[in-house]
Amino acid sequence: MQNSRRIILRYKSGVAFLITAFAAFMASGATAAEPKPWQMNFQPAATPVMEKITEFHNLLLTVEVGIVIFVLALMLIIIFKFNAKSNPEPSKVTHNTPLEVIWTVIPIVILIIFSVPSMKLLFFMDKAQNPEMTLKIVGHQWYWSYQYPDHGGFEFDSNMIPDEEIKPGQRRLLDVDNQVVLPVNTEVRLLMTSEDVIHNWAIPAFGVKLDTVPGRTNETWVKVTKPGTYYGQCSELCGVNHGFMPVAVKVVSKDEFKQWVAKAKKEFAKVKAAPVKVVEMNTPVQAKVR
Repeated sequence: MQNSRRIILRYKSGVAFLITAFAAFMASGATAAEPKPWQMNFQPAATPVMEKITEFHNLLLTVEVGIVIFVLALMLIIIFKFNAKSNPEPSKVTHNTPLEVIWTVIPIVILIIFSVPSMKLLFFMDKAQNPEMTLKIVGHQWYWSYQYPDHGGFEFDSNMIPDEEIKPGQRRLLDVDNQVVLPVNTEVRLLMTSEDVIHNWAIPAFGVKLDTVPGRTNETWVKVTKPGTYYGQCSELCGVNHGFMPVAVKVVSKDEFKQWVAKAKKEFAKVKAAPVKVVEMNTPVQAKVR
């Protein structure tokens, strides 16, 4: 009797521990603005785009789980009700036209219903409607360059901090020497290109994942609603050091952003090249065609 009670108590304690651990695990993932070990859910949405992506994902997941449960129930009914033991004589049915029409039409209707919010989301993600500033992003092997054309045109490179230079509090493989700084609650147009191969600028909390293609400028937008530091990575295989191209964006208040811009203009000021002297030629040069 006592052994039974001990087993029951141990079982209850084990279940309580698992529930507590699972709750803590889910809570830790829910507060992340960066990747976490064993994270299973999304990072918290920090932009309207990511909020809509999360809503659409939840809708799809709910319907898909319902479909899986329905199909599983049908399989169990077939296994236990229509097995050889319950039906010694097999059915002679060859087809059922109404049933075939139903299981063909229903998936089509479900896909059409899903296409409506999907297309709305794609158009919402496409381009900024009323951008307040522009950030140009250029991918390189294996670092990023950023330009602020609306704030004097200064630019800087952003490289991952190597292991031997990491300071306490910095994140390995995620922190960089020069973070992108953006103002909170500001619609920012993102223009992306590359100087060598295809890269991909991605930040999960923003809902942004866009290729940077040589000779082409891709456009998207972002409006971060929560201050903080957000991390991402290059998400397109681009060479031997592909895994060492992190993205770090610091979102601050608008006043702090103005102060940072004033400081960045001095820190990242480019040396202007001497003007090119144009020499006029009296005799036009004719190209020889061989």
